Amino acid sequence: MRITSLTAIPVRLPRDFGGAKGTAGSPTALMGEGNYRWSTAYPVLYSVNFETALIRVEMADGTVGWGEAQAPLAPEVACAIVEHLLRPAVVGEEFAGTAAGIALLWDRMYATMRVRGQTGGFMLDAISGVDIALWDVAGKMAGKPVCELLHEAPKKFIPAYLSGTSGLTPHDRAGFAARYADEGFSLVKLYYESEWGELLAIADLLPAGMRFAVDALWHLPPERAIAMALELDARNARWLECPLYPEDVDGHLELAAAIATPIAVGESYRSLHELRPFLGIAGVLQPDLGRCGITGSRRIAAAFSGEVVPHLSIAMGPQIAAALHFAAATENCHLCEFNPNVLETANSFLSEPLVRAGGGYLTPSLPGLGIVWNERFQGTVE
Repeated sequence: MRITSLTAIPVRLPRDFGGAKGTAGSPTALMGEGNYRWSTAYPVLYSVNFETALIRVEMADGTVGWGEAQAPLAPEVACAIVEHLLRPAVVGEEFAGTAAGIALLWDRMYATMRVRGQTGGFMLDAISGVDIALWDVAGKMAGKPVCELLHEAPKKFIPAYLSGTSGLTPHDRAGFAARYADEGFSLVKLYYESEWGELLAIADLLPAGMRFAVDALWHLPPERAIAMALELDARNARWLECPLYPEDVDGHLELAAAIATPIAVGESYRSLHELRPFLGIAGVLQPDLGRCGITGSRRIAAAFSGEVVPHLSIAMGPQIAAALHFAAATENCHLCEFNPNVLETANSFLSEPLVRAGGGYLTPSLPGLGIVWNERFQGTVE
């Protein structure tokens, strides 16, 4: 069947940034004015809005697939890449709805700018959005959820960890985590902003039986990183995520050799090519489906002997659903990220919500990704 159209839609939604502070996609206080502001913890921009890029693929028979590129800032950039560079590589192609066919189209899209140096960043984000949409189409063509195209016996339930805590004090934040422990969560990720002692205090106040992981947001001081991480060893931390700048392969290698806590990386990288230097360093890889796509994430998981835990930050339904299908079908993946504000926002646009049950997710069961938009989506996004 022929692919007849490819469309990209930038999405920008207002949100309560103050209420979301300390959670996925908004872990630090900000300074400055306008929509994009500097983090007070380290030199990077965050948006005060909820931003993403949706991708729509349509087939000759009218079948529509939806994807999503991870685009927490300037979603128009990923959309422009889809419209101007990827559309000529995809529209008009015959598509049989197979994994091999999707992989060929992924490689074709990647090849459009390979020799021009665009092998990461916004380019791969855009490719990933199209890739997810093609998987949605493939599932609908087969009349099966995507996970059943990926594995003969996918998981029906995916345990989750709580990503971030809200509150003004360590007691408040530990209490926030405790409420989710009562619902069945056994792991919470704490974000390091500027006060390491405060983070350790939250960890020490967590309820019995609840473990913690740490997202260092790429800014542990190199000269103190090992000493700080040893304090996580003493507390049996589940992993230490993004400890140093993503370019610092040698620093990660030295840190991993000095501590027992597994190093977790992945969200900063868009492909197996970029992640190869870390395959022997990391204990946990965290591909972001909105940056690696389903195809790219499967390649990463197949090349890695350790644990794979999909990264989920700012996202609407297609990206979250893609992560769940990937987790359900991947042998070395037994956990997925959960952020209450993000899931609530995504579900507000769906007539068939993504379901959290206790301490995890139910795998979507409708054909394709299982995404069904509601009237709010039609009025707000399109």
